[in-house]
Amino acid sequence: MNIPDVWLLTLIIFVPSLFALLVLLIPRGQEEWMRWTALFGTLLTLVLTLFLLIDYLNLQDHYGTAHRDRALLGARADEDLLLAATHQPARSDDLIVRIPWIERFHIEYFLGVDGISMSLVLLTSVVSFLAMIASWNIERYVKGYCVLFLILETGMLGTFLALDLFLFYIFWEVMLLPMYFLIGIWGGPRREYAAIKFFLYTLLGSVLILLAILGFYFTDLRPLAEYFKTHPQAQQEAQVLDRLVQRARGAAVNTFDILLLHKVGRESARLEALYQEAKSSAEKTPSVENQKKLEEVSALRQKYQLFSRDFQVIMFILLFIGFAIKVPVFPFHTWLPDAHVEAPTPISMILAGILLKMGGYGLLRIAYPICPWAAYELAWWLGLFGVINIVYGAFAAMAQSDFKKLVAYSSISHMGYVVLGIAVWTGLDRFQYWSWGMNGAMYQMLAHGITSAGMFFLVGVIYDRVHHRDLNALGGLNNSMPLYSGLSAVIFFGAMGLPGLCGFVGEFFTVLGTWNFDRVYAFLAAMTVVVTAGYILWTIQRVYLGNNPRYEGLPEIDARELTVAIPLVVLTVVLGVWPPLVLEWMEPSVTGLVRQLAAAVAIP
Repeated sequence: MNIPDVWLLTLIIFVPSLFALLVLLIPRGQEEWMRWTALFGTLLTLVLTLFLLIDYLNLQDHYGTAHRDRALLGARADEDLLLAATHQPARSDDLIVRIPWIERFHIEYFLGVDGISMSLVLLTSVVSFLAMIASWNIERYVKGYCVLFLILETGMLGTFLALDLFLFYIFWEVMLLPMYFLIGIWGGPRREYAAIKFFLYTLLGSVLILLAILGFYFTDLRPLAEYFKTHPQAQQEAQVLDRLVQRARGAAVNTFDILLLHKVGRESARLEALYQEAKSSAEKTPSVENQKKLEEVSALRQKYQLFSRDFQVIMFILLFIGFAIKVPVFPFHTWLPDAHVEAPTPISMILAGILLKMGGYGLLRIAYPICPWAAYELAWWLGLFGVINIVYGAFAAMAQSDFKKLVAYSSISHMGYVVLGIAVWTGLDRFQYWSWGMNGAMYQMLAHGITSAGMFFLVGVIYDRVHHRDLNALGGLNNSMPLYSGLSAVIFFGAMGLPGLCGFVGEFFTVLGTWNFDRVYAFLAAMTVVVTAGYILWTIQRVYLGNNPRYEGLPEIDARELTVAIPLVVLTVVLGVWPPLVLEWMEPSVTGLVRQLAAAVAIP
């Protein structure tokens, strides 16, 4: 099935919204039809996502290993622009969509896919489909619930596919209101408090991200176009920027193009590296020659470095806090336990399985590539935040008596591995170690998306039967629900990082990459696995083992619940024993990003 990129990517994003409109047209009293319509919308989105995956795999095969750099997202986008500059039709199979939208402000309907976004789009489609099945026992305001759920899915998918900062921000904000109402209306007893807290924290992060976006947009790119023309190795970039300069007709060249801003960030970092090297040489070995070189590099930096060191640091801090709130990173995490405890089970699955990953994705797609020098300078501090998350989240989880809150704090701990894996920036000569960390962080996001969604769903299955989540009052569930208990054990052991299950792979690669960055961080991250095993095993003992006469005769997990649980269990096992199933097509994009960033700050 050959669907042009513009239709395939657009349908993946907006099919859920189209089905939301269909749900609105269903008359009151037809709640079952509303559920089936919403479910079919998520299923169709999943099918389209699988077509997209097939197209992406074919694209990778088309370029092959010999031309792997040409398959990177930035290279494909440049090729698309150059075809447009020569009035040639753009390729319909490069998984890039670029259509002028608001031309006065250089805003485009710009979408694209690489291994990073493809993996998260696939995760979103799978978890959304399963969460919709888990939503079948929602009885109040079914129409409103289904509509908000589908709009939320559109926002999540659009965020992962958008390559224009304006478009990215719109999709980022689209997620805010549906999640606020889904928690505030269908949540638990303290749902209003949890929803308002979630809204305010997320809004604060959004405002900080917006400030950074405006800072990037109001930077005039014309000097960089002139700079590229003097570098033979950057002729493709020069042609791309020259086209924008011609279109501007003498006015300032501003852009929301994420990939173009990547180039600005990398070149600014390269000029900063040249300046720091020249400055160091002049200080260590004072000479006329070294002083002259310093003056030349300083003049070059003054003229062509669009994102100065201080500018990058300020923008990076704004972006980091904005995305860290979503991860969440300590101390911006306090909204998460409340939101999870009060949210209905399917929304907790979405929140833990997908929304937290948007913070990590924002760091990978926006913060690091646009502000690489700042990320390089602050790498140790970012790693510290990751380690604090890992250790604090694990001990906080162990202290909980509420089953759902325990899983919420475990998410904070596991997402700490994502932050740590992204942070462990080593030099160009050892960039493979950072590549291990980055790939570990990406794999951890996928693994946590599966296991956290599974854990929250399995907690919900118990809550539907016993109507409480007190770990100290549970026990003996294995006697009346052996199938449910067995499935739960697989998911919980996957979250624990047991070898052979999905959680082990990401944590192993992260610790491996961290060892060559900071051995204290690696030691703490590795030893926290023992704490994680402690609270997971203690939870299994308190909930499933022993005898408890109160819960004899509890109904076993039913067919609908099995439909949700079994795919998550299968994925937990398959991704644990066969990581290449994902790494083969995800790793080139992650490693390509690492190589570009490491080269940008390398001292020549």
